[in-house]
Amino acid sequence: MALKHKTRKRLSLLILVVGLPLYIFLMVGIMGLVYDNFGQPPLLVELAIYIVLGVVAFFPLKPIFLGTSREDPDAPPSDDA
Repeated sequence: MALKHKTRKRLSLLILVVGLPLYIFLMVGIMGLVYDNFGQPPLLVELAIYIVLGVVAFFPLKPIFLGTSREDPDAPPSDDA
């Protein structure tokens, strides 16, 4: 079942306001554990880890964010003439 435009907008806002900070804290905590157990990885490896974590987090959410900046296709046409 496809989400309505208004629902997608609200869900994307919730994800950005609540989900993104939680995800950042979680990833910083996990990387802290990696640093504690294995030491700091080389710079390019660390960069690759952060890039992969960023892509893995939001690639599945792409359908929610698509089209949220467009006009609501479900809204009745307005007479702005």
